[in-house]
Amino acid sequence: MIKDSGALIQKIVIVGGGTAGWMAAATFARTMGKQVSIQLIESDEIGTVGVGEATIPQIKLFNSLLGVDENDFLKATQGTIKLGIQFNNWGRQGDSYMHAFSGIGIDLGMIDFYQYWLRSIHDGVTSSLWDYSLNTQAAYKNLFAKMERVGETRLPGINYAYHFDASLWAKYLRTYCEHYSVVRIQGKIATTILDPDNGFIESVVLENGDTINGDLFIDCSGFRSLLIEGALKTGYEDWSHWLPCDSAIAVPCASSEILLPYTRATAHSAGWQWRIPLQHRIGNGHVFCSKFMSDDKATQILLDNLDGEALAEPRKLQFVTGKRKKIWNKNCIALGLASGFMEPLESTSIHLIQHALGKLVELFPRKDFAQADADEFNRQLSAEYEHIRDFIILHYHATERTDSEFWNYCRTMEVPASLKRKMNLFRESARLFRDDNELFSEVGWLQVMIGQRIIPKSYHPLADALTAEELKEYLANIKTIVEKAVAVLPTHEAYISKFCAAVKI
Repeated sequence: MIKDSGALIQKIVIVGGGTAGWMAAATFARTMGKQVSIQLIESDEIGTVGVGEATIPQIKLFNSLLGVDENDFLKATQGTIKLGIQFNNWGRQGDSYMHAFSGIGIDLGMIDFYQYWLRSIHDGVTSSLWDYSLNTQAAYKNLFAKMERVGETRLPGINYAYHFDASLWAKYLRTYCEHYSVVRIQGKIATTILDPDNGFIESVVLENGDTINGDLFIDCSGFRSLLIEGALKTGYEDWSHWLPCDSAIAVPCASSEILLPYTRATAHSAGWQWRIPLQHRIGNGHVFCSKFMSDDKATQILLDNLDGEALAEPRKLQFVTGKRKKIWNKNCIALGLASGFMEPLESTSIHLIQHALGKLVELFPRKDFAQADADEFNRQLSAEYEHIRDFIILHYHATERTDSEFWNYCRTMEVPASLKRKMNLFRESARLFRDDNELFSEVGWLQVMIGQRIIPKSYHPLADALTAEELKEYLANIKTIVEKAVAVLPTHEAYISKFCAAVKI
């Protein structure tokens, strides 16, 4: 007979709104709204970091969970389509490559397509890996339409994510939550009350004196981390020795004539600049290391590289890359910036919120808060953070740039053993393996490594099974399939205009 392992959670208190807070509220409302009461505390006086968001395809799973209509969502958030990220000046100044979301080529036999492509390179054939990427070819021609698969072929179709206005996304989710009786409380937290016996959070007290009790507390208070750090003193793992950028300047600008269906990340002398195209504006920011560049210099570089007129005063953000030592501590789970910070180079911010919420639903506790649940949650979240950390470090470390102290540091720094193993394995024999179902697949690692000039010394021996003529025909056929698929696509702008054009602001 199964014993009762504790009373059910009856009340969830979410501290902070913004993207993380309202994603949490929407998730709980959708999955367990009839079982628990949900309160969200936020202050209109406290701004959010949201500066425009670029996402990865997993965001579609979150919208599907909520039952959100894609076109309605894009209209409400001034959203656009994202087929990948273009990286400029990372391997060397003048280099450019795409981290596209779709697969590349068509696998043959027991080995991946790229092994055959590598054999052709070793044989002296000059072709780009991205000639065989449908997403890349569509992106560079500013095209988009939904395409799950290319005709009757085995070539994967178009995989995509979104760009959208983060503040509008939070408002959209807030409206969504109102239909599920989520209670929003306006106010600032003055103090947190802990249980003197076990150190759990009993309640939070607002500046107006109101006390809000709860069973489970979700800290979405951003960099302030009011609960997970301010009250529970959880501690922080600092990764800035691997990812030294600690500042960003953000500013929106007027839209350009062409609505690009991809994010752009352009490396500068001490960091990089993002470009996120929305329907009503372009989001821009310059992530940099303050040890190697002043705020004024970083701001000037950003303003000098905008597509159009700046629409606001540049805003500075400061951060320390890393994560909480425990993202679940006692009866508190941290989400978003309260849980840690990973710079937005690969658009993982919303994914980490979404991933944590998914794991929390899987491991949702009772009032006794079994330590095994918290330990497993923390183990899985730590692994996800560390895999993403390594992937981002790869961009900085796999460079041949020698034009600044910053790039000299990144190129020569000691990297985590987990990343060194992956780089060495690929460099020696072109092997790529996905660890523990990590976020980024082999094709993601492949594109960054090849794009940043890590060319393997060899390739899989089975790729030699084809004759030179068979290999040539195999590659040519795939390239033709890609070209024919791209030829029938409408422009990205035409797609947006037809299905999800937002109201002009």
